[in-house]
Amino acid sequence: MEDKELLTYFFCACSNLRGASRVITQAYDKVLEPSGLGITQYGILVALEKAGSASINALGEFLVMDPTTLNRHLKPLLQKNLVQTRPGEDHRVKLVSLTEQGQATLLAASPLWAQAQSRIIEKMGRKRFENFLNDLHFIEDLAQ
Repeated sequence: MEDKELLTYFFCACSNLRGASRVITQAYDKVLEPSGLGITQYGILVALEKAGSASINALGEFLVMDPTTLNRHLKPLLQKNLVQTRPGEDHRVKLVSLTEQGQATLLAASPLWAQAQSRIIEKMGRKRFENFLNDLHFIEDLAQ
């Protein structure tokens, strides 16, 4: 790769976001490890706790995740009995909800998530962290 191409790639928004995403995911996953959850699974449980139950499509839309990827992340949660599925009123639609075990796991994992979140805020500084979140929301809106 030539220097010019390398420099262009270095300033690529996508590659920089993906790299930052991998690093931050690893940081949260490491802290959440004792709970048996990764940050993606934790996020799914949080979303379901707030929603009560949701269709795969609605949950995926909320999490900015396509249904195929969401189903892949739901599979271990189903196997661990942390979530359950049932047919919706329209039997073509599957609804997902937390089980009691899922609620207990979420409750146990939440202090670990808070610890990871605090570490990130501490390292970045509160104001920079808030600006960072605003920038991420702006980027999400750009893509829609």
